[in-house]
Formats: sequence, C-alpha cells, structure tokens
Amino acid sequence: MQNLTIKQWADDDKPREKLMLKGKDALSDAELLAILIGSGSTNESAVRLCQRITAEAKHNLNDLSKYSVEQLMRFKGIGEAKAITIIAALELGKRRQHETHKNIEKITTSREAYYTICSFLEDLPHEEFWVIYLSNANQVLAKKQISKGALNATTTDARLIIKYALENNALGMVLAHNHPSGNLEPSPEDFNVTQLIKNAAQLFRINILDHLIVGKNQYYSFADAEKL
Repeated sequence: MQNLTIKQWADDDKPREKLMLKGKDALSDAELLAILIGSGSTNESAVRLCQRITAEAKHNLNDLSKYSVEQLMRFKGIGEAKAITIIAALELGKRRQHETHKNIEKITTSREAYYTICSFLEDLPHEEFWVIYLSNANQVLAKKQISKGALNATTTDARLIIKYALENNALGMVLAHNHPSGNLEPSPEDFNVTQLIKNAAQLFRINILDHLIVGKNQYYSFADAEKL
C-alpha cells in the first residue's frame, strides 16, 4: 500500500491510509466518521454512507450531534453500536470545544458569560432558563437552573432567582436561556421577563449585568445590544 499514490486508491475506501499519509486535517467530516464506523453496507462503502449522513445533517456537525441512536439507525449499514460510536465521538468533540472555557472564574465580557453557560444550554430540544451568580468583583459564585420549558413570567420565578442570589451572597447576575430554533432574536416575552427580574433584583441592590440568548455556537447579548 505504501507504494501506491492517492490517485491509485479507491476514492471512497481509504480514509485510514489518507490520515496516515496526509494527516487528520486532510480528511473530510465524512471520512473521519467512516474511520469510526469501520465499514459500510454490502452495497456502500463506509465513506459513501457517512457522506449521506452528513449531507442529511446539511454538513453541520452541530446538527448531527442532535441525532438520536434511532435516527442514525435509519441509515442502512448503521446499527446500534455504530450509532452509539458516532454520538459518543461528537459528544467528546463538544466537550473538548468547551474544555478551555469551563473554568472561567471571573466574567468581564458577554463572551466569557457565554462560555460559562453554553455547555448547559446548547443542543437542548427545549428551553431552559439559567442564572450565573456573581460577586461584587464579577467572580462566578454559582450557576443555577431556574426553569424548563417555554420562557414566560409564570415559569421564570423571580422569587427563586432572588432566593439563590441571597443564599450565595451574589451582587450581580447574568441571565441566560436558549432558543432551540436557533433564532436569537429576543421575543417580547424575553424582554418582559428580563424587566421583571431586573425590577425584583433592584430591590435587593443586585445588578443584572446581562441576559444571553444561546443558540448554536452563537449568542445574543442584551447588554451588548444595549437592551437592558
């Protein structure tokens, strides 16, 4: 095999050799997935199979990471073991992405706030509301989930948010929730909830420093948009 050139290899059947010769950066997403699953079906190579899978996910690994075992098994040649392998690999990639940011101890920008909370909110099929509690010096004291489900003034309990703030001696808070649709535009309810919590926090001299809407590897900051 070492005497063959890339042109002499089957285009869809040599991802391991390509990695050895050219390095991991030379491989497409489909080729990397093909190495994971090892083989395709009787009528299709592993690479061709993975090309179909990535195409259905619109060549977006974030979208592919949301696939369930059952969804992956719809592809002929993907059994339970291969589906689990793909899901595990994508999850490791996501965790690696956030590894360097997970120990942020002090928040001074919206991006630092995003990195502090994004691993809790990305890839969820439903909305969740979280609060980052901060000291007077903006050091992270705690991160708390407040509610699940559609964001509104009823489900987002301002009293509970203030209770956690007092328990942690917090003087600042960053609010955060996700939009599973990926649309980061704040809704009227988003503004209503922000104002409700801001009014309650002011009674205890607690500052609302930001409210983030988290999407797919991106976010909207109320503070950056001067909407607080």
